Amino acid sequence: MPELSFSNLLWVCAIAFLVPLLLGFFPRLRIPAVVLEIVAGIVVGPSVLDWVEADQAVQVLAVLGLAFLLFVAGLEVDLDRLRGRSLRIASAGFGLTFVLALGASLLLNVAGLVESPLLVAVILSATSLGVVVPVLKDAGEAGSEFGQLVIASSSIADFGAVIMLTLLFSGEAAGTGAKLLLLGGIVMLAAVVGLGLARAGRAVRVSAVLRRLQDTTAQIRVRGAVVLLVGFVAVAERLGLETILGAFLAGAILSIVDRDRLMTHEHFRLKVEALSFGFLVPVFFVASGLRFDLGALFDSPSSVIRIPLFLAALLVARGIPALLYRPAVGSRKTVAAALLQATSLPFIVAAAQIGMELGLMEAATGAALIAAGLLSVLVLPAAALFVLQPAPAATAAPSRP
Repeated sequence: MPELSFSNLLWVCAIAFLVPLLLGFFPRLRIPAVVLEIVAGIVVGPSVLDWVEADQAVQVLAVLGLAFLLFVAGLEVDLDRLRGRSLRIASAGFGLTFVLALGASLLLNVAGLVESPLLVAVILSATSLGVVVPVLKDAGEAGSEFGQLVIASSSIADFGAVIMLTLLFSGEAAGTGAKLLLLGGIVMLAAVVGLGLARAGRAVRVSAVLRRLQDTTAQIRVRGAVVLLVGFVAVAERLGLETILGAFLAGAILSIVDRDRLMTHEHFRLKVEALSFGFLVPVFFVASGLRFDLGALFDSPSSVIRIPLFLAALLVARGIPALLYRPAVGSRKTVAAALLQATSLPFIVAAAQIGMELGLMEAATGAALIAAGLLSVLVLPAAALFVLQPAPAATAAPSRP
């Protein structure tokens, strides 16, 4: 049995525990825990204090954390919302997003600030659905037409960005045509598995056994979700596709077939989120901080300049398409939608790491993109909440006697 050290993992788990605990003492401080988890990883990691490193144990759990993060993102996709007018607007918005992102990336490439404009365009096309949905819920807008449009657009952006990253920047040498065939194959497999799970769930005997075991030590539904996740990640890897696509598809399948969750297994998603956000996902974010190359970021002034430029590119690529919502929701909510849609971090972290592993992106560029993502999560949701606040009622002038 290989010897593993748990010392670095202890640091990572301690950071994952302390960050939200400390934030809990300051409820008015609206800073997402993920931002401080990455920052804490940078501080204790090789870039600053050099107390902790991403050794084998941390790296393995970080990979699982990324898989569970994309799995939960897939769970957030609600196909009932992606229909009719919302789907048309969201799809048109994503098409405009990619055109704007590609234009911004080409300009950055001409200026010598990025190496692969197509990869950067894909990175700029995503939105952090896991950040956007809680903000809309806090504002009481998740069920409104405005909220539905933002959620639909963010879902399309997440799915589209994952698909494009898989097709264009998979580590395998197969051509785009072959990857399209493989992608079609895994989507068909997802459809077959989804239909099979839906039929099995409706079978009286199977449903009775699942209900009997779901809250025992078997935790059968959670184990089934893990099998589904790992299975699709393994299939994607075997086909030469990005594993994050397999994780996202597994979550989307479960979102489709998990229709009666409020009636027979209302605690299932809570359990999956407890496993994900209580253990594995924080390891991924802290480990991302440990691997963050702060030295490369500050090697030259041009590297630092990239951070606000990348943030501005996010605002252009994901913010301008929000103008499509203006006829339906008005100017104020259009501004809020633009700010929310430009919020992105998990996909940036994952895609930047893939780009650096493939040699398509320098460490300084990856660090600047992640830093811009950190700023987007730190600043833009708070700004959107401020914009969504109702305007104060005008004070009536006192009447004269």
